[in-house]
Formats: sequence, structure tokens, C-alpha cells
Amino acid sequence: MASTLFRNIQTHPILLYPSVLFRRKNGALYCTMKSSSSSTTQTQTATQEKQQNPQTKVSPQTQTKGIDKRIKDYEAIIGIETHVQLSTLTKAFCGCPYNYGAQPNTSICPVCMGLPGALPVLNSKVIEFAVKLGLALNCKLSFNSKFDRKQYFYPDLPKGYQISQFDIPIASNGYVDLDLPVEFGGGHRRFGITRVHMEEDAGKLLHSGNGRYLATLSHLLQVDLNRAGVPLLEIVSEPDMRNGIEAAEYAAEMQRVVRYLGISNGNMQEGSLRCDVNVSIRPIGQSEFGTKVEIKNLNSFSSVNRAIDFEISRQVLLHSQGQGNSIVQETRLWEEGAQKTVTMRKKEGLSDYRYFPEPDLPEVILKKEYVNSIQNSLPELPEMKRRRYENMGLSMQDVLFLANDINVAKFFDATIAKGADVKLATNWIMGDIAAYMKNEKVSINDIKLIPRELAELIASIKGGTISGKIGKEILFELIEKGGTVKGLIEEKDLVQAIDPAEIEKMVDKVLSENPNQLEQYRAGKTKIQGYFAGQVMKLSKGKANPGLLNKILQQKLNASS
Repeated sequence: MASTLFRNIQTHPILLYPSVLFRRKNGALYCTMKSSSSSTTQTQTATQEKQQNPQTKVSPQTQTKGIDKRIKDYEAIIGIETHVQLSTLTKAFCGCPYNYGAQPNTSICPVCMGLPGALPVLNSKVIEFAVKLGLALNCKLSFNSKFDRKQYFYPDLPKGYQISQFDIPIASNGYVDLDLPVEFGGGHRRFGITRVHMEEDAGKLLHSGNGRYLATLSHLLQVDLNRAGVPLLEIVSEPDMRNGIEAAEYAAEMQRVVRYLGISNGNMQEGSLRCDVNVSIRPIGQSEFGTKVEIKNLNSFSSVNRAIDFEISRQVLLHSQGQGNSIVQETRLWEEGAQKTVTMRKKEGLSDYRYFPEPDLPEVILKKEYVNSIQNSLPELPEMKRRRYENMGLSMQDVLFLANDINVAKFFDATIAKGADVKLATNWIMGDIAAYMKNEKVSINDIKLIPRELAELIASIKGGTISGKIGKEILFELIEKGGTVKGLIEEKDLVQAIDPAEIEKMVDKVLSENPNQLEQYRAGKTKIQGYFAGQVMKLSKGKANPGLLNKILQQKLNASS
């Protein structure tokens, strides 16, 4: 029977009736039937929002007016729960692989589906990655930890519980250091990490689509269990952030850390890194926290920033209108189109989850030797890299750009390792190379230019072999087609003209061919010198040494006048 069900699900997604709702009340499970309607989930949510607070319907424009002077009387308290999907070859407790974008229910087994008698077997890579992240976030590791069952009902959770960690997480009491962008005022920040724990992901509800089932049976809901059992690390921060910018930068730092460690690709658009934000406000000077609200559906760092700013304004407005009691502990969704948060559901308490130790998995016991081996294998992390770049004399703007992407940082490090000038290498990477990547929508790993040739290009310009203008032309050819700097210089005869006599002949020719401009210069219009320099450079096909050219041109012009 189980194998027959399994084969059927492999072929077709699981279908559920959304009109059948289950609610838990006083420990009992109730089933409620609702008639089908064309109302969408968003419409129902919006209706609930109106019914809950009919008197506080406020547009973003209205909120902005006068809110700034009220907001200074309140302090925002912000914490973030970050879920990181690990880049393991198989899931947390079975041998199924996970490939983002695969056809629904094509990577599942009895363990993923929660079928009776199916037992989990822990993937050891999950522990390794958890220890790596715990060490990177300066956490205290639990050498004896365990897994727990987190009980809740949801259609994409076939077992009826999630394997997680409750009272003994694998890592706790850490912190992360980061630098705020210069455009937002800059400055160094340290945010506390409450805990890091291991858990499995749930499946995914498919609310819309053009599949055969949704097209013919639009009143049905699909469930994809491919993601069920995928390993996650949840990072819970201390409530140390005070505005949307700090929260967004914290989330971005988490992405950088997991990418530097190689434990996740951190792609928010794929759900590999998901942030749930908790926001509350309190009057300035009050020690007690206000009622916190959780915000979900944040799929970019800018969304994190904007959602928090909106929620702070919403809560401040309610307090200023004497309706602070209407702020309840709930989960709200961020609507990107409307640029606002709306009620999703009331927040469950810990008692609702009925945690208890997972009986099918043994304790996780770490040995000191195992932890030390992982500690010694850690790469240079973003904070360490930023401090090293800063000690090189680079500006904070340069530091933040180079350290933001691990692949850009590796390219930069490899370039200066070949002897390139630090500042010149920075300028080329942040300037022409970054502009090309942005325009072509490619990463630095996609271009044909290699660090050795960038170092050679910088040396050729600095040594006077070629001019900066020719250098740019060579750069773009190297980016698009590859090759070597020396090979291109020889092939195209691009060696810079550095013979004074040769340049002097070209200057004389240009001056003799432009008597009117020469007369204007003699009359005091000295800015026209740039015109002569451009003509000489054109005559030399860009090969004349700019410094030598300007020196000879200045001498000729002054002598003539």
C-alpha cells in the first residue's frame, strides 16, 4: 500500500482541498468546511486586517506626514531569525537529493513523506556545517546536544512535526561584527547571536500555476514535498538592531558568512536564505520591551529594510492614537506591491508546539579533536578580510565592495599576490570590471580575464609600455575573449611611443596644421592645450606617452608664444 502511494506521488503532486480547515482548540482538533469562493488568500487576509483595525486604515503617504516627529519619542527593538538552507548532497535524514526547481515530488522517499515505520538517519555534513557556522559566529558550542520534535499541523508537513532543536541548540551566545555602508553613515556594529540550531525544512504549498491540475481543478491546492527534509540552520539574533538599515546589513552579513564558509549559496530568491523579522517599539527610556510582531515574506535585503521601517511607523502611529493595546503578538506578511505589512495569523507560543526529545535519533556528541579540526579549516571570514583590507590603506567604501562578494575578494587577492599595486587593482576591479559585470549581468567568475593578466596590465601601464587608454581597450578584450596582455600588445603593435624625437615630430606636425588654434593659445586661451594633446594622441593612434607628450607640447607652445 505504501509503495503504491509512493509511486503515485512521484508522478503527480499531492492535492489538498483548501476549503477544509483544521483548528486546534483546548487540545482538540476541529475540522471546519468552508464553501468555495473566488476570494484569494490575500483578499481574506486584507479583510481580516480591516475587521481587526477598521479605524486605523492608513496610507503610506498619510503615515509619513507627522510620523517623523512622533517616531523620535520611541525606540525600535529588532531581532532576526535567519534560516539557512545547507548545500549538502542529500537531505538531513534520508538519501534524497534536493535540486531547486525540480519537478514537484520527484525527490522524495518514505522518510520525506513521513510514512509509518520510516526512520531518519542523520546526515553528518549537517553537524559539520553547524559547527562551522557556530565557530564563525563566535558561539559557544554544545558538546552534547539533541534533536527534538516540534509539533504543529500544516499541509506541507506530512509527519505532523518538524525535527528541530529546542532547549539544547548546537551553538549559542555568539556575536557578529560588521561595518555599515558609508552612504548610511558608516560605523562599526556588533550584534549578538542567541543561538544556532539544526532542523529540517518543510514542503512547499503551490498556490498558483498553470499545471494540468490547477488548470482543470482550480479549487484544489498542490503540495510539493521535494523540499521536505532539506537541512536548515536557524540563526536567532539578539534584539540588538534599532532600524531597518542595521537589520538589512545584519542579514547581508549572514549571507556573506555562509557563502565564505561554503555551507550554502545564500540565494534569497531560491529560498536558500530566509529572514523572519521581529519588531517592537517602546518609549525612549522604558526598559520593558513592547509587543513584538513577526514579519515574513521578505525576499530581499531592501525588503527587510522597508518592511521594518513601515512596521515601526505603523506601531508608532497606533501608540500615538492611544491604540497601543491593539498591537498583538502575530505574524504579518510584507506585501511588496502595496509596500505594507498585513496580518497573516496569530503567533503561536512555545507551549503550542509541545516539544519533546526526538526518540528516533541519538544525541549529538562532539569531540574536542573534531571541533579543533574544523576550527583550523575555517577560511578568512568577511570581518577578518575587511580589517586586512583596511590595514592595506583602502577606504571603507573600497573595503566593503571588495569583501562583499567572496569571488571578487579572491580575484583581488590573487591579483595583488602577482605584484599588482593595491590601489590600482582596486580601481580597475571597482571601475571598468564592475561596470562590465553589471551591464552584462555576469559574475567575476564568468569573465575570461584572470588575475595574473590584470596584474600584467597594471604593470604595463605603470611601466609606460602602454597608455591607460590602450589599457582599457585591452582590458575589455581580455574580459570577453581572454588571452594575454603581452600577446595583445605584440599582435596589435600597441607599444607606447616613448622616443622624445618621435613625439616631437608629431607635436610639430599638429601645431603646423592648426595655425588658428595656435593663435588662440597665444592670445591667452591656454585651455586649448588639451585640443593639441588630443590631436597628437590621435595621430599616434593612442600610443604616445601622455606624460612625455604634455611635457614636449608645453615646451613648444611656450617657445612659440
